[in-house]
Amino acid sequence: MEDKRFTSVDFVNMERRFRAHFFNSLSGFKSVNLCGTEDKKGKSNLAILNSVFHLGSNPPLMGMIMRPATVPRHTLSNIIEQDHYTFNHINKEIIHEAHQTSAKYTRTQDEFEMVGLTPYYSDNLRAPYVLESKVKIGLKFRERVNIASNHTILIVGEVVEVILPSGAVGLDGFVDLQEAGTLTGSGLDAYLETKKVARLSYARPYEEIKEIEAFMSMMKE
Repeated sequence: MEDKRFTSVDFVNMERRFRAHFFNSLSGFKSVNLCGTEDKKGKSNLAILNSVFHLGSNPPLMGMIMRPATVPRHTLSNIIEQDHYTFNHINKEIIHEAHQTSAKYTRTQDEFEMVGLTPYYSDNLRAPYVLESKVKIGLKFRERVNIASNHTILIVGEVVEVILPSGAVGLDGFVDLQEAGTLTGSGLDAYLETKKVARLSYARPYEEIKEIEAFMSMMKE
């Protein structure tokens, strides 16, 4: 297959939707999450996100990028109001419902009701989880960073609760998302199942890389 080269001149001349699909898929596979929030009046909101990422383990921080607040952003305003929000991994049983949350519902409409998903509340959080999600993450709002280059917004949250299948957590703490049925995303509208190729040992100079499961197995023997 021949390579095709694109340059800045091509980027400028791309049709708007073509450019959006091109650059949203270019960075690689991404996490896809449903973000659950609630306003002060108890009205819940649910939005699909493909920009959630790990920021640190101690304290446990996660970030997400939100589009510019040039129009009402219900998820953003709820997070600022209530301090709490949830990330909920998407599995193949709920992809249609999850994708439907990207529709432009009004402030008075509850996405849980509109798409047919079930809110689930923990005693530790003022925000709803998605009951049908197998990996649920509760967060407390810590920081908002306005990005000058394109006016997007970085939201930083601290993980305060995690709910997931016990069989998905390894003895070394590794969360096996394949075991949990978590899907990944590509671009704006593609959802994919994953297949683990390998886990590799910590890299050190002059030491051979080993596959972790085989190495742990030898240690047990």
